[in-house]
Amino acid sequence: MTGASAFVRQSAVALSDFAALCEQSAKAADYPGCAGVQSNVVIYHADTLRKALHDDPRPLMNQLHHLLRHGPGVLVVRQAYGDLQVVDRHSRVFEAILARQAQAATGADHFAKAGSNGRIWNSLQKAALYSPESFIEYYANPLIGLIAEAWLGPHFQITAQVNVVHPGGQAQQPHRDYHLGFQSVDEVQRYPLPLHVLSQYLTLQGAIAHTDMPLETGPTLLLPFSQQYDLGYLAWRDEAFIDYFNQHAVQLALSKGDMLFFNPALFHAAGSNHTANCQRMANLLQISSAFGKPMESLDRESMMLALYPALLKGLQQDELDARDLAAVIAAVADGYAFPTNLDTDPPLHGLAPQTGQQLMLEALNKRWSYEVFEQQVSLMRSKRQA
Repeated sequence: MTGASAFVRQSAVALSDFAALCEQSAKAADYPGCAGVQSNVVIYHADTLRKALHDDPRPLMNQLHHLLRHGPGVLVVRQAYGDLQVVDRHSRVFEAILARQAQAATGADHFAKAGSNGRIWNSLQKAALYSPESFIEYYANPLIGLIAEAWLGPHFQITAQVNVVHPGGQAQQPHRDYHLGFQSVDEVQRYPLPLHVLSQYLTLQGAIAHTDMPLETGPTLLLPFSQQYDLGYLAWRDEAFIDYFNQHAVQLALSKGDMLFFNPALFHAAGSNHTANCQRMANLLQISSAFGKPMESLDRESMMLALYPALLKGLQQDELDARDLAAVIAAVADGYAFPTNLDTDPPLHGLAPQTGQQLMLEALNKRWSYEVFEQQVSLMRSKRQA
């Protein structure tokens, strides 16, 4: 008895199943210690979380984990930064980095029209190098680690990207996030469905408000409970699902110093800024599980260069068919586009930059000389470096 197929096509998505999940209601009684529920988003006051940290954080961590997977999938922490000058100082760091990027014409946003948003990729590293003092006081906030560990367990790794929506800036398209959210539908279909579910356990999405965000500035549009739909990575580009999102998504006004956290599988999108003179700035946290990293560090570029002449010779002498070639390339080159430096290694087609496997296959199919291939591998390496 084989059971249901592990591999699902996009045609299997069903809006009725999705809607049934999204039409659930979150109840404050299910989340002891919360300050309430607003538009199906669970609200906490920072002091409550700090008290739990001081006492025994495990009951609260259990509650947060359940909320992110089996509940609405999204929460807000009010007054997460008691001293707003800490936030303001770090905002000035971001503004200086954005000014540098403007001169270099970098910082495009994948999910919004060009010019709508300002973006700092890898704001974590850039801010640490620009102002260590500001970085230290900003990331000394223990609430980030409390919520991250509740979802991911210990030894997580933080990355961060700043998003600024200018006055008049248009909303992003609704989407799910990294990992599978950054892949094409054809690529997502190659992963068995349990991996679709697993993907959401590998990251946690967060945002720290660096400005007050009344509704007219377009705070993040959220669709509570949408993370529960296991086929969602195949569904978020579907027009029917986009229409449903546009009709049912909610927004919460945020104040400077508030934090927002949500399951990466939650359908969401930055909103439109309808104001004439208010920029909306958030530092977006993308926190990764310790299990999202390989056991060994390999110099795959050197392996690619070492094997290329023999692979090219094998093709020229008809000693390798397409399946043989694909097997070797899969063992040698990196088939995943991330992590990378998105300032210098932007997406080639769609949402992801070219991978080592794609580069190697292109080179062999086009019969590049070793010298040309070596140059392209060197270029790929330099683009991916911080």
